[in-house]
Amino acid sequence: MKLYDYHRSGAAYRTRIALNLKGLDYEQVSIHLSREGGEQYKPDYVALNPQKLVPSLIDGGEPMIQSMAIMEYLEETHPTPALLPKDPVGRARVRALANIVACDIHPINNLRVRNYVRDTLKGGESGMLAWIHHWIQLGFEAYEKLIAGNPLTGKFSHGDTPSMADCCLIPQIVNARGFKTPLDAYPTILKIEAACQAHPAFIKAKPENQAVTD
Repeated sequence: MKLYDYHRSGAAYRTRIALNLKGLDYEQVSIHLSREGGEQYKPDYVALNPQKLVPSLIDGGEPMIQSMAIMEYLEETHPTPALLPKDPVGRARVRALANIVACDIHPINNLRVRNYVRDTLKGGESGMLAWIHHWIQLGFEAYEKLIAGNPLTGKFSHGDTPSMADCCLIPQIVNARGFKTPLDAYPTILKIEAACQAHPAFIKAKPENQAVTD
């Protein structure tokens, strides 16, 4: 199994967490998103992933792209330990929480969007930071309301074992802290963060713990 990733990419980070939670061995190939204009634009990688994004995963066959699709693949091919609950309602809840991050926060705050807001739209650094804070806080406000006081919430976002929701949440919190986004309004999220960041699978996946960094 080979994972093409970048240590600071939120989507690659969540994929590493999922692989680690599953206890799977994988070879990492670093695709540096800013070095030499971005290694994701090199022809060999574009042939692998026409979106020019990370992560990409090869597991003996066709390359797989998109972190959410990769996590679903891992869940189907390596069902234990599970990243999704057994019951349909629980599965829908975990997927919804995961998608708050993966669909509504992360895509409009990633590197290419930030650069577009700062440079092409002439927002500058202050405009870019205002953009980032707005979308993170909007998404986290909803996430917090869905988990706070909910009996389905446990030590983690859903129950007492990590799920796909936590795989998505933690990289987004790390990103939020990197851009100095205020997080005090989300106490339940912060409790889950503490539980996750003490878990070996999350520790191993941290950007600073990857073999290739900046």
